[in-house]
Amino acid sequence: MGNYDSSSASSVAALFAIISVLIIPILIISVIMIIAHWKIFEKAGKPGWAAIIPIYNIIVLLEIIGKPIWWIFLLLFPCTSFIFLIWATNLLSKSFGQSEGFTVGLLLLGVVFYPVLGFGNYQYLGPSAKEAGGLRPFDPSANYKDPFNNPNTPPQV
Repeated sequence: MGNYDSSSASSVAALFAIISVLIIPILIISVIMIIAHWKIFEKAGKPGWAAIIPIYNIIVLLEIIGKPIWWIFLLLFPCTSFIFLIWATNLLSKSFGQSEGFTVGLLLLGVVFYPVLGFGNYQYLGPSAKEAGGLRPFDPSANYKDPFNNPNTPPQV
């Protein structure tokens, strides 16, 4: 049998206490982020449960931001993932009508900004909100010109 002294037992107990102190906040933050992504997916009209499926959540995110599914290879490939993650985050921010400042918040302080996006009163404006310009929901009748009642056209003979 091994010779165990009390100092090794106390070292293991101290190590377990340190790991416990680190794991509990990580679990709390993970649950908050999963719930925030769930709400973001639901706001975009996608199933919320897709936020907890590992590869499928990236596919749904690509649908939300309006990018093709082959982008998943760019997000999973180590050399391009950082650039395309920033780009996808910016497009997510634009899809909810936010500016680049909100994108910086999502990237640097995601623990705060993702729940704000998920639980706030932000509306999903469509893939990357090109039509809205990031400011308001798209209104197709805003620039409508009636071809039959145009006063600038000369009468036909």
